[in-house]
Amino acid sequence: MREEEKIEAGILFNPGDPELRAIKLKTHNLNTAYNATHEDETEKRAVILKEMIGALGENAFMQGPIYFHYGKHTKIGKNLFANFHFTVQDDAAVTIGDNCNFGPNVTIVTPLHPMIANERNQIRTANGEIKRLCYAKPVIIGNNCWFGAGVTVCPGVTIGEGCVIGAGSVVTKDIPAHSFAAGVPCRVIRPITEQDSMRYQPDVLADNQIIE
Repeated sequence: MREEEKIEAGILFNPGDPELRAIKLKTHNLNTAYNATHEDETEKRAVILKEMIGALGENAFMQGPIYFHYGKHTKIGKNLFANFHFTVQDDAAVTIGDNCNFGPNVTIVTPLHPMIANERNQIRTANGEIKRLCYAKPVIIGNNCWFGAGVTVCPGVTIGEGCVIGAGSVVTKDIPAHSFAAGVPCRVIRPITEQDSMRYQPDVLADNQIIE
């Protein structure tokens, strides 16, 4: 079984495998190329993202700098906005829905390491080699989510559509759709309801109008 197939199967894999290292080297170099561009070099940025990301919907904007680990393991829907320092350690698959907004310093991680130090340092593989192995769990983020600054999403988490995740949260467990959740560890504070509409904050809405 190839190491990338082991990632998909959720079992221990060797991140130092030559095939995986080649994927990561290419992606890391593309990160560097993207981060060297100016914000208004939209065509150049689009070419880099197309080469780096597994799937990317239309009208995506990533402020930069950005940091993808594999890139090809990430699928992103349309109308993405990602502020400064968007980091995706996509050893396992990362799926992001449409119309998602991420504040600065949002991090999504999928890899996990053994808790026991000796096992973290060395495990004997099936062919008798001693290697440093890890494993990874996919992350899924639904449509229409907004993450505040400094949110970290941990391996194996699913966040339902329409969620708001408060700044600085560390999301370790699934969050149901249409929830406001925050904290370390992140927990559901309450559901998002009609009462959260801007129409109930006329002093902030000012002379703008809600689109029905």
